[in-house]
Amino acid sequence: MKIHIMGASGSGTTTLGQALGRTLSLRHLDTDHYYWLPTHPPYQEKRPPSQRQALLLTDLNAETGVVVSGSLVGWGPEIENAFDLIVFLYLPASIRVARLHQREVARYGKVDPAFLTWASQYDEGQAEGRSLSKHQAWLAERTSQILLLEQDLTVAERMAAVIAAIHHLSPQPAAFGSHFI
Repeated sequence: MKIHIMGASGSGTTTLGQALGRTLSLRHLDTDHYYWLPTHPPYQEKRPPSQRQALLLTDLNAETGVVVSGSLVGWGPEIENAFDLIVFLYLPASIRVARLHQREVARYGKVDPAFLTWASQYDEGQAEGRSLSKHQAWLAERTSQILLLEQDLTVAERMAAVIAAIHHLSPQPAAFGSHFI
């Protein structure tokens, strides 16, 4: 079982990915680990696309059960089409930005205003990188089953929805088209 969890920054993709990994005994991978080079402070230097793709493919192919959190838009079809289930998390900007503010203060003792501005523009699609319109277009191109979670649910509620979706996965090959759950 290969699961991809995606959504805006602050929507809970990493938290859900970690929880599912623990509960379902799946290896959890986060795209930030592959996208960014290890720096101090973190998230300062991007890894070249070919390197991040090769690293993630190696880890994806080494596992029969994996959950990947983060955005994979533009990572190439071999990675983008590798999943049995894609979970899309959506929350309003006000909730996401408040969560990000709390997270950044807890991690770093301060908040980068430019980061919060970037994250708050997800719905409008004006910032470089992740946007709601890019994610929706990407989802429309997928052949995997897709679970949309568009409410402010607890981690336990989200996990229950994902586990229910896993039980309803179609035994048909993915080539039959996208299935929204």
